Amino acid sequence: MTTTVRMTEPLPPPPVQVTPRIPVTRCYRFELVKLVAHWRIRLLLLACWVAPGLFVAGVSEQSTLPSDTLFGRWMHATGWAGPLVTLGFAGTWALPLLTSVVAGDVFASEDRLGTWRHLLVAVRSPRRIFAAKALASLTVILLLVAGLACSSTVGGVLAVGNQPLVGLDGHLLPPADAAEKVLLAWACVLAPTLALAGIGLLGSVALGRSPVGLLLPAVVALAMQLAQMMPLPVAVRLSLPGSAFLSWNGLFTSPAQLAPLLTGIAVSLVWAVTATALAYLLFLRRDFTNPTDDGSARRAVVAGALPLVGLIAVTTVVVTATTTATGSGITQDKVQRSLATAFAHLYRMQTAQLNRPAVTEARLQATAACDKGSDRVAAEGPGNDWRCVVSWHLPGVEAAGSAVYQLDVTPDGRFVADGDGPKEVNGYFLVRTPTGDAPNPLWQFDGDVELLSPSKG
Repeated sequence: MTTTVRMTEPLPPPPVQVTPRIPVTRCYRFELVKLVAHWRIRLLLLACWVAPGLFVAGVSEQSTLPSDTLFGRWMHATGWAGPLVTLGFAGTWALPLLTSVVAGDVFASEDRLGTWRHLLVAVRSPRRIFAAKALASLTVILLLVAGLACSSTVGGVLAVGNQPLVGLDGHLLPPADAAEKVLLAWACVLAPTLALAGIGLLGSVALGRSPVGLLLPAVVALAMQLAQMMPLPVAVRLSLPGSAFLSWNGLFTSPAQLAPLLTGIAVSLVWAVTATALAYLLFLRRDFTNPTDDGSARRAVVAGALPLVGLIAVTTVVVTATTTATGSGITQDKVQRSLATAFAHLYRMQTAQLNRPAVTEARLQATAACDKGSDRVAAEGPGNDWRCVVSWHLPGVEAAGSAVYQLDVTPDGRFVADGDGPKEVNGYFLVRTPTGDAPNPLWQFDGDVELLSPSKG
């Protein structure tokens, strides 16, 4: 009996289980939920959407105003001054600290918790992880900025009213124009905020769980503030990403001083892209298999700090070559022209308060003669030693009027004009009107010197 053996065909291999690729949008939602779940982020969101409105409403009811702050002296007159006062504070302190807490900790938190391996197993793409974390932190930062702007605006308008706003050259902005420019000013500071956010991402990636990475945006912002207080050349000043935190005040002159603002925005966006790109490259090169590898000082300096220092040099050269940036940007002619323009506009306001016959700026023919107290000192640059005499002519009056002002001009072009007589014009902080005493608009006011001209040549 013979036995036949049948050849069986080999079984096909089992199908390979292909795990579907997790899209960036899903990673983004996951990272956003993680951020908002932190108690400190929730507290910051609540504070940004509530505190500015309460602050503006409370200060507007006080007898003493923050007159040393831009637009602070007008908080009794219009509700649109409040969001601008808040904007000045936010650019100096609030926004750098907020970007530190959000962007400066978005990667470092994974190092502290030791969750990188779990995240990589779930997502399996460092590129998508970086994109999701960057977008989530950007979303939270935008919500914080929106809260500051909306809350301070609502608080100011409800507490004081929808009144015209006095610009930095003394002209009155109707409520609709004031609202538009306030909104535009807040939108402009998004550019330097993005630059700080990019620096925060870079510090969080390069320095890991080190507290230096968390504080890097605030430290950089503080360094830029100190630099802005120094008498630097205007080209260097505009090459810093924080210049747009100050140059938004050019929106409140007529015509608007757009050259410094647009330059500052462009520089800030370049910084934001560069810092984020450096953070991305460092993140892709990181060894996630080593739980102790959370950044090194050498890598942070070589791949992070040095390129940004080089960026300052490059932007300085570009700004110098493409604009009219020379010296400090503050010259005698510019100071005299700015002071005379602001005085003429505010003189009309005082004339209306006193029920005197209306007169136009053209008929006033206001001029200013300024120096820095001595012929031996060049009449240029910032300082609190500017002394000016403003002259004007009234129709039908042969003798010219004159008023003396002491000017404190800051390196960013802002000046405070302090009246020094005569008393009936600018020597006292109140004027007697038919309805009672009112603040004298010519006694003390803010102005702005244009550091750049619109085009070179």
